[in-house]
Amino acid sequence: MTIRRCARSALAIVAWSLMAVVVSEQALAQGCRPVSERVGDQMGCWILSDESLGQLPQKPLFWHLVNYPARAEAEMVKGPRGTVIDAFQKIWLSTIAESGWQPPGGVRVAEIGPIPGISNELYTASYMETGNAPGNSTTVHRHDGPELFYTLVGELCLETPDGMKIGHAGESTIAPPGIPMRLTNYGTERRRSLVLVLHETAKPMATPVSDWTPKGLCKL
Repeated sequence: MTIRRCARSALAIVAWSLMAVVVSEQALAQGCRPVSERVGDQMGCWILSDESLGQLPQKPLFWHLVNYPARAEAEMVKGPRGTVIDAFQKIWLSTIAESGWQPPGGVRVAEIGPIPGISNELYTASYMETGNAPGNSTTVHRHDGPELFYTLVGELCLETPDGMKIGHAGESTIAPPGIPMRLTNYGTERRRSLVLVLHETAKPMATPVSDWTPKGLCKL
């Protein structure tokens, strides 16, 4: 192997190592892993999809969740800011759109918003599903954009420097951009939620926080 080829190989190894560090930090902050790594009904936070949305309209936007009986039906009516995801044994058309938006067919489940803190930058929508036992908490982290939850089963407690709020089954919870947070599974049931992190494409989905310590307001 020539010296030049060795140098290129060394640079490639360094680049991959740095990339792995970034990915590990983001995964640590959010506590989420790709859904392809899940085994059976394993508990945790699982990344279902990362969708590039480009620049978003500067008007009130909402997160719409609609169920379809088959994935093909949802794909046929998916718009430019829509994503079809398979979660909790259902097919979901997840869309960022104005209030009152309704696709053909399907069963409307939720309209969540308005979504706070949207800038003129390019955005990516990271969709996740979470399912953990009562008392389980995330690490302390923040997102540069808003994080939205729709809880199907159980209860979610969100603690920030502004206090705490609890999201019950059938309700939505919104965390504004840039605020430190810790999420705790509340109540007595294993929580199951759909999650949207809407973040600027040029920035990480999540970052660890070391300048704020929760007060433990979400203790069971």
